[in-house]
Amino acid sequence: MLKFMKVAVILLILMGIAGFAAYRFGISIASEKLMEAVSGELENSNQMEELKKSIESDPELKAFIQEAEMMDDSKLPIKTKEEAAKVLIEKVGIGELNEMRKEVMEGNASKEELLQEIESKLTEEELYAIKIIAYKELYSN
Repeated sequence: MLKFMKVAVILLILMGIAGFAAYRFGISIASEKLMEAVSGELENSNQMEELKKSIESDPELKAFIQEAEMMDDSKLPIKTKEEAAKVLIEKVGIGELNEMRKEVMEGNASKEELLQEIESKLTEEELYAIKIIAYKELYSN
């Protein structure tokens, strides 16, 4: 009986470790796929230029993004767009991000509502880091 319990505990521990590794690996793959899809879609459809123009014409969005110019990015927790996608997936959730995308495409949500919802789920440092990454991505081309 004791031997069976030892084997069962060891199997449960191994399954837990395997599940955790699969979860982390899955989030990593999902964030990479998300960034590839978004970047490719924006670049291939000239939506990047439209996005830049819409940011330039909207003072609130322009101020939101341009805060990144004044920020020191050396101490921030997120350094790359892949890491930013991973944090967004972990904190907001891929289903909720997809729902936000649908609401924006259908015109059912305002940018203020979406920004407020995302800001409520991220720390100030994460939000600043994502602003810096967005700024660099938009204006590096």
